[in-house]
Amino acid sequence: MSLIKLEKSIIGCRKCDRLVDFREKVAREKRKSYKEWDYWGKAVPGYGNPSAKFMILGLAPAAHGGNRTGRVFTGDKSADFLFRCLHHVGMASQPNSDHRDDGLELEGYITASVKCVPPGDKPTAEEKENCEPFLSQEFYILKHLKVVLGLGKVGFDACLRFVRKTHPIKMKDYKFGHGVRYDLPNGLVLFGAFHPSPRNVNTGRLNFEMMTDFLKTVKQEIN
Repeated sequence: MSLIKLEKSIIGCRKCDRLVDFREKVAREKRKSYKEWDYWGKAVPGYGNPSAKFMILGLAPAAHGGNRTGRVFTGDKSADFLFRCLHHVGMASQPNSDHRDDGLELEGYITASVKCVPPGDKPTAEEKENCEPFLSQEFYILKHLKVVLGLGKVGFDACLRFVRKTHPIKMKDYKFGHGVRYDLPNGLVLFGAFHPSPRNVNTGRLNFEMMTDFLKTVKQEIN
C-alpha cells in the first residue's frame, strides 16, 4: 500500500461512533475565531516524506487544529511551538504549520496514534486499538525509518505497541520521559519528548531551548 492509498482509507474511516460524532460536532459548531473556516471534520492522516528516516508520533488531532485544517499538528498553539523548533534545527522548511496548502515540507514524517480528535483529548482503549492498523501501515510503508520521536506518553506507547506485535517486549521496561532513548528489537530507535502543548510550554515544563537541543540530538541519530 502507498501513503496516498492509506491516506484515503484513513480519511474515509468511520469505525468509532463516539469519535465520528465528536469530530463532526466540532466541525459544525466551530470556534468563534474560526467561524469562516470550512472545518475538515474527518480522520486526519499523517504527512511528510515517503523516504523519511524519522517519524514524529503524537496523540491525536486537536479539535480546532488538525480537525479544522485536515493536517495533524497544524493550526494550533502546539504546532506553532513545534514547527518553530523543527525549522530552527533544519527539519522543516518553514517555522509555521497553518493549513494543508501552506507549502510546508518536512524532512521526516509526522502522524498521530489516533486519527480523530477525541473528547477531552482522551481516546478510549478500544479507539486506540481501532486505529492501530493505520499506524502499523505507516510503519510498514516508511521503509527507511530509523528513529521514532514519541511526543507525549500516548505516542511513545503507540510505537511500543507496534513493536510488541512482532517482538516480546514489556512496556514497563521502556519508561517515558523527556529525552529518553531506547534501542528497540526491531532496529528502530525510540525517543520520548514532552508534548508541545500550551500546558507544558506555558508552565515552563518545556521550552524552546530544551526542545531544540533535543531535536539536534535526534537529528544526529538520523545522519
